[in-house]
Amino acid sequence: MRALVIEDDVDLREQICAQLRSDGFAVDATGEGEEGQFFALEYPVDIAIIDLGLPGPTGLDIIRDVREAGLDYPILILTARSRWQDKVEGLETGADDYVVKPFQPEELTARIQALVRRSRGWAQPKLESGDIVLDTSRQEVFVAGQTVELTAYEYRVLEHLMLHAGEVVSKTALTEHIYEENAERDSNVIEVFVRRLRAKLDPEGTLKPIETLRGRGYRLARDDRDTSAAGT
Repeated sequence: MRALVIEDDVDLREQICAQLRSDGFAVDATGEGEEGQFFALEYPVDIAIIDLGLPGPTGLDIIRDVREAGLDYPILILTARSRWQDKVEGLETGADDYVVKPFQPEELTARIQALVRRSRGWAQPKLESGDIVLDTSRQEVFVAGQTVELTAYEYRVLEHLMLHAGEVVSKTALTEHIYEENAERDSNVIEVFVRRLRAKLDPEGTLKPIETLRGRGYRLARDDRDTSAAGT
């Protein structure tokens, strides 16, 4: 998953980015409202964490522009403002949740993960597809109850496929959502990650969890989402 952090406090921004990376996110970050506005509108974002008080366009300006552009990824507001009116304004502008500074890193992580899951129709931290279970809170993967060790990028690819279970995901989309902007990218490497995932998740070749659709991309074959969570 790829997160965007727009926060002008350098120390706090670095703290949030470090936490997100430790949680398996690819992260793009800025402290400038204008640059944040560009990132929010042009980057393939899975979730944005936006401070309200920014130099240049404010956090509310950015949120408003994102929603007017038809982008529906979840947005979490960071605010030092304790007035309930400010929180209501942020939510009415298009944000999905907010955290008031100062906050505990664990709270921020829990809210971010919940927003991403629910935006894709998953109600629980554990994503399940047949015998495969991915625990987003612990970043662990199990097949038929047995732990499977994955590299960081293998985990990111599987997580993205599971969050989009039942959908065709192109190699380009996978590349954009698992790498940060300044990372070297090669969509052909995605084939390697998928091949390794198949070998680790399905060594006997009986589950066949990941389908290849020639010229289109990949699809997680089973979709066990709780559809009642979609749209919440």
